[in-house]
Amino acid sequence: MVRSRTWVRFRRGYYAFADEWEGLDEVGRHRVRSSAVLRSLGDVVALSHVSGSVRHDIEVWGAPLDRVHVTRLDGGPGRIEGDVVHHEGLTVDNDVMVVAGERVLPPARCALEAGSRLSNEPALCLFDAGLRNRKFDHEELAAQFRLMQHWPFMRHLHIPVRMADGRSGSVGESRGRWTFRIVGLPAPVLQYEVRDRHGILIGIVDWWWPQLNLMGEFDGRIKYGRLLKPGQNPGDAVFEEKKREDELREVTGAAMLRLTWADYERPIEIRRRVERLARLAG
Repeated sequence: MVRSRTWVRFRRGYYAFADEWEGLDEVGRHRVRSSAVLRSLGDVVALSHVSGSVRHDIEVWGAPLDRVHVTRLDGGPGRIEGDVVHHEGLTVDNDVMVVAGERVLPPARCALEAGSRLSNEPALCLFDAGLRNRKFDHEELAAQFRLMQHWPFMRHLHIPVRMADGRSGSVGESRGRWTFRIVGLPAPVLQYEVRDRHGILIGIVDWWWPQLNLMGEFDGRIKYGRLLKPGQNPGDAVFEEKKREDELREVTGAAMLRLTWADYERPIEIRRRVERLARLAG
């Protein structure tokens, strides 16, 4: 069946139908591998770190997904074994949850342990996603970090933990917040409601800098697809978004900054654009 390409062997002893496997993205394949690892190792482990975050349906960005991460529940040693990373970690009975029939550590702990092996930008995106999806609140995240802050690799997370905010509507918006910080721009107000003089809501912008008289939005690849109404084509959606932006500028008298994924590769240029737009709006 493998030779005929009907099945795909995705780890030793485990197979999937090739068409179904090809239809999965990187996160979906990691989820399938994680299930196979748990079935193989039994009750002595629970999903943790990035694998636990995936199982809790927390959006991950910038995290390697080539290996499944588990925490030993039996006191076994930490090691890397093929496609599995075994972690040693302190766990008590209420640390282990069952999600979709699988053992996994709590979401705040998984996010923090995953973030501990990442740089601060993807860690912030991970924490924002957990808050956005209501897998934990900021108090839970902060309390869990206080318990774990002296664990290996944890100390650098004090900045993204403080910054974490579920009002960031996407990974792209979270990356924007991190970029603004590293280039020395003030932190924006998130999800700012723009209303006309009668109090009628005109729109909600991703970022608002009152001191700069500047609005900002992240334009992801799928944004206009989400905006499509039944029977509407993408060109119409772009036109409607342009009309919306014009109205927002007219009501506020502010300039608009729009960022895409590619812009994050040039953070200094973002700062220059913000300064230029702020001068024009001022």
